Amino acid sequence: MKTESPHGHNRYSVTGRLLHEGRLVPGALVIEGGRIVEVRTDAVGELPGPRLEAEIVSPGLIDLQCNGAFGFEVGGDAEALRALAARLPSTGVTTFLPTVVSALPAHYRSVAAALAAVEFGEAGASPRAQAAGLHLEGPLLSPARAGAHDRTLLEAADDTLDDVLDELLDSRALRLMTLAPERPGALARLRRLVEADVVVSLGHTDATYDEMLDGTDAGATLATHLFNAMSPFHHRAPGAVGAALIDERLTVGLLADGVHAHPAALNLVLRAKGAERIVLVTDAVAAAGAPAGTYALGGAPIISDGQSARLADGTLAGSTLTMDLAVRGMVALGGARPDEALMMATAVPAARLGLADRGRLAVGRRADLALWSEDLTLVSTVIGGLVAFGSPPRLRGLRQ
Repeated sequence: MKTESPHGHNRYSVTGRLLHEGRLVPGALVIEGGRIVEVRTDAVGELPGPRLEAEIVSPGLIDLQCNGAFGFEVGGDAEALRALAARLPSTGVTTFLPTVVSALPAHYRSVAAALAAVEFGEAGASPRAQAAGLHLEGPLLSPARAGAHDRTLLEAADDTLDDVLDELLDSRALRLMTLAPERPGALARLRRLVEADVVVSLGHTDATYDEMLDGTDAGATLATHLFNAMSPFHHRAPGAVGAALIDERLTVGLLADGVHAHPAALNLVLRAKGAERIVLVTDAVAAAGAPAGTYALGGAPIISDGQSARLADGTLAGSTLTMDLAVRGMVALGGARPDEALMMATAVPAARLGLADRGRLAVGRRADLALWSEDLTLVSTVIGGLVAFGSPPRLRGLRQ
């Protein structure tokens, strides 16, 4: 069955400044059957079908670390996961990794079952963000860098992890795993994950510089929420932060909210890594996009003031960030150009996850789009050719 636009048109055009090959250039897309079938960046010429117009057009945003949002936590409740996926397009997200903090094996199994029960491609007037698999953040993490994770679960990880890993690998539910490379047995598990086409990120780690390089040598390609819950940089002991900044094989996840990293630190990362080795993430919890109040993360109560989420003792517990805010934050706080910030939220995460059908405005890719005003305010989100959120600023030739 062919995908049709919400207005009954299978073929239509989108015009604006396109994020194309890393730059914003005037142009047009032709969408048909939920795919991009033409990209025009020179003489646009006459365009087929109705036309959607926006100031800026980028691929849909991809969030590699989403624990929840809008009052919903990623867990064993399929309805909550479905509701989360339905709300994420309001932040520009078209693809995400439901993320689970350290837990007992039974919880991982229930989350995987919930994910399997949700059909993200169901037909409907409001398509949902697509889940590309689970991100397991733990439990093979450093108790010394636990952050909001339960230290008792981290200490028991060796006894509980392997059986559930077998199940998650067999079901192909697992797409990304964060681990600390210095933990006993971590490198062997890392290699096994990479062999199974699971992406590995180094984080919540007290690793030395050399231990981080050991993790990269074993196949890790990402560093989780740089600076946070990892051994810091010192000029005689560069630690995990130093290794992540220096090693070109590592792409770093960055929280551009002004809470988890100072604006100068964001700009330092941009200068050290370049936009092509930075992934903007949210690490969002249920409090993101929701009023201030008390929520939960992995069974622990967290308190949100609307700007940050913390445990009762003040420890940061994920974030209240959304991906559209992350893009604007990387520009306003980190000094990135709009095209750079958008790349960090689209092409870079798609490439690191191996998502060959999205993340770039190119022929044959999914028509997953984010439409923006000139000041990077999100206007509309398109998933598989269907408008999932908002109203494009101008709709020429569409039946109302």
